[in-house]
Amino acid sequence: QVQLIESGGGLVQAGGSLRLSCAASGGTFSGYAMDWFRQAPGKEREFVAAINWTGKRTIYANSVQGRFTISRDNAKNTVSLQMNSLKPEDTAVYYCAANWGGIATTTGAMEYWGKGTLVTVSS
Repeated sequence: QVQLIESGGGLVQAGGSLRLSCAASGGTFSGYAMDWFRQAPGKEREFVAAINWTGKRTIYANSVQGRFTISRDNAKNTVSLQMNSLKPEDTAVYYCAANWGGIATTTGAMEYWGKGTLVTVSS
């Protein structure tokens, strides 16, 4: 059983930056591909970014490509999401997720989820 705890959310003005972190425990972290998803009020949860177990392959949603960067530190069992040039439409609860095996971008492929951290971007 893998536990995921997100941190780093908050209120930021449009154009600003935030760095989210996700700490993992209870499993072999380096064996999991890791993802970030987000869910805005009244909307479905959507894919944001993913990173494979080595950290050498990443995938981004078109809406965040070039602004967000996902990274991981297998020695510290953490995955991070650096968010730059934030927009009001980035406002959402951001979730960390893990899946054993190959990189994936769908909610159905994820095995473990964190409880989320709220990011609010004001205009």
